[in-house]
Amino acid sequence: MRPSPEKPLTIGVVACRAGVGVETVRFYERQGLLEEPARRQSGYRAYDEAVVARLRFIRRAKDLGFTLREIKELLSLRHDPATPAGDLKRRAEEKLADIDAKIQLLQQMKKALLKLTCACSGRG
Repeated sequence: MRPSPEKPLTIGVVACRAGVGVETVRFYERQGLLEEPARRQSGYRAYDEAVVARLRFIRRAKDLGFTLREIKELLSLRHDPATPAGDLKRRAEEKLADIDAKIQLLQQMKKALLKLTCACSGRG
């Protein structure tokens, strides 16, 4: 990811804006979820604003229960121009089916918990 020439962001600023820690940014780079950033002459990493949006997406996906492998797949669907349209559609449909299955499971868990809370007086 090439930083914009007008004002590249430091890793600390990127982490703060995305709501993650600096070590998290480095970890996602090592895991291939973020591209290695360009370096300034000083050797410091130089990020652009798009990295903040990507980190927010990763954080939201993690909060929703997606694994890093699944998140990497989701990101590749958005950013791989070499992926044939048919493959892209098939993978997106598979991911939608996975999401629907997770939603259904969460709804079942919610019903079970509601039953439990209704049946339990909370005393003794």
